[in-house]
Amino acid sequence: RDLYQLFCEGEFLMTDARTAELSKLTENAYRDVNIAFANELSMIADKLDINVWELIDLANHHPRVNILQPGPGVGGHCIAVDPWFIVATTPDFSSLIKTAREVNDSKPQFVLDKLLPQANRIKDVKIAALGLAFKPNIDDLRESPARQIVNELSDKLPDATIMAVEPNIDELPSDLAERANVTLTDLNDAVKDADIVLLLVDHTEFARIDRSLLAQKIVHDTRGVWN
Repeated sequence: RDLYQLFCEGEFLMTDARTAELSKLTENAYRDVNIAFANELSMIADKLDINVWELIDLANHHPRVNILQPGPGVGGHCIAVDPWFIVATTPDFSSLIKTAREVNDSKPQFVLDKLLPQANRIKDVKIAALGLAFKPNIDDLRESPARQIVNELSDKLPDATIMAVEPNIDELPSDLAERANVTLTDLNDAVKDADIVLLLVDHTEFARIDRSLLAQKIVHDTRGVWN
């Protein structure tokens, strides 16, 4: 405690090392499970042709319900990774945690399965992919489902032009920069030129876009920003 007080502020809760380690993993597994519920609900709602954003808003009016917002998957170096340590250590007792990971890991493919048939019907399709970071308003692309989706689009649509829009970086990471059909593009230019607009990260800039630019576009909003 004396050591940590030299450079940390806030409450200090003392326990043994193993409990402290599992506590950190538990925080992220808990969040992952709750996100998985929202993501699974989004897939159910899509199948039933129901607006998942309206559905969640209505359900959350119950005082004991607080459903999170779905998205194209889960990224980052904590939530997308830490639950696997619990699963690996206690596989016979962590089926819920494992299933949640599998649900969240499946969401990028769900997004691709919705978009690719539409893209394949357009010759030399142009796609604006809005966001590469793993969460809004940061420049961290680690374990990002958006980054994964853009890589997959590049592979599956070699004749497409994929305009990646990420306002928090100045250059594409190497795995995207080496792809001839992927460019880092200004938001307004990408949306104006695109046949398909795919919103992957709820950056503040994307919420402020002139909605008239989306007219006559095929729009996939995986974050409910324009809902």
